[in-house]
Amino acid sequence: MSDQPHNSKPNLQEAAQQLVSATRSAHAAEVMLAEAIEHGELHADIKRWATEQWEGKQLPGNLNRLETFIERSALEAWLARQH
Repeated sequence: MSDQPHNSKPNLQEAAQQLVSATRSAHAAEVMLAEAIEHGELHADIKRWATEQWEGKQLPGNLNRLETFIERSALEAWLARQH
């Protein structure tokens, strides 16, 4: 079947939760992922906010944190490169 479990493609907000630590807030993690996406270091299916639609704190590239999805395998590969 071509259907994949939801967790195989977390949204940017869900992916950022993996990066939260005592020294990194959820928003800081979201910004780090958004910057990686914007610089072509991390592939994602992107949805951007229009200026008048912003929800919460703005991310680089006006990425919509709830509707930008990252393949789990791409996220894991990117995380491995960060260490």
